[in-house]
Amino acid sequence: MQARTTDPFVHPALFYSDSAEYLAGTIGFIRAGLANDEPVAVSVPGPNLALIRAELGADAQHVKLMDMTVEGRNPGRIIPGVLRAFADTHQDGRVRIIGEPIWAGRSDTEYPACAQHEALINAAFAGREVSILCPYDTERLHPTVLADAHVTHPTLIDRIGERASAAYDPDRIVAAYNQPLPAPRFGAETIAFDATALAATRHRAVDYAREAGMAEERIIDLELVVAETTTNSVVHGGGSGTLALWVEGTHIRCQVRDAGHITDPLAGRRPPEPFQFGGRGLLLVNHLSDLVRICTGVDGTTVQMDLRLA
Repeated sequence: MQARTTDPFVHPALFYSDSAEYLAGTIGFIRAGLANDEPVAVSVPGPNLALIRAELGADAQHVKLMDMTVEGRNPGRIIPGVLRAFADTHQDGRVRIIGEPIWAGRSDTEYPACAQHEALINAAFAGREVSILCPYDTERLHPTVLADAHVTHPTLIDRIGERASAAYDPDRIVAAYNQPLPAPRFGAETIAFDATALAATRHRAVDYAREAGMAEERIIDLELVVAETTTNSVVHGGGSGTLALWVEGTHIRCQVRDAGHITDPLAGRRPPEPFQFGGRGLLLVNHLSDLVRICTGVDGTTVQMDLRLA
């Protein structure tokens, strides 16, 4: 699929190999926006954020600066909580954003959600006057990540220059990473539920988290996440499902399986419209979780959520 040329949405990938190339690509993008009185936001990992802040000097006060390792810890939160949150407050004229959701510290477990996020940006902002520049570290990221960036971005920028991506096909990435998730770990707490057992399921999940040593404020988040996903299973997933809970490193992993099929790839990534009734369940799950992964198809859906114990 060739990159679209008439869409006002601009989504280039910036490939850099060192700090000089990083600053050359990002600072020029920022200053061009400031010169045109365009609102500018930057959400990148902390060390790169410090580089940009220092290089901008006094101009930094005119840019919204965010640490992506905090704001985008869950890739499913970036579109509604970072990109749309900024763009939607500036509806008059073009908006510029630098978003770096993939860095060398991202785990293999996180990466599929990151790749799908980059692909879904194109659908989320189609037709809008928004420019989102996504930097990629060519020295520290795996070649697969760099190859995927050619598929998720219609435009590529590197030391050679700017060009259209011949590999652009974001739907292919969404489908490629919609893969079955690992089965629950041996000994996981497994709970079958239906409409009559939602409250009991939620209480058992809270008890499990407390016994595992989860901080009380995180237990509140876990309870909400379990409540939303199990209720969605009852309402939209065939009336019943299975919840599995287990400790995975520093997190509790919650995995909900049901017979439903999510047909909207942007489900949980759109901010609610004013006076919207319902439709906020997956959005809340993305907001509260440290990582959300979804596998969905005609045979059913699995939603996997990681929440830190601490």
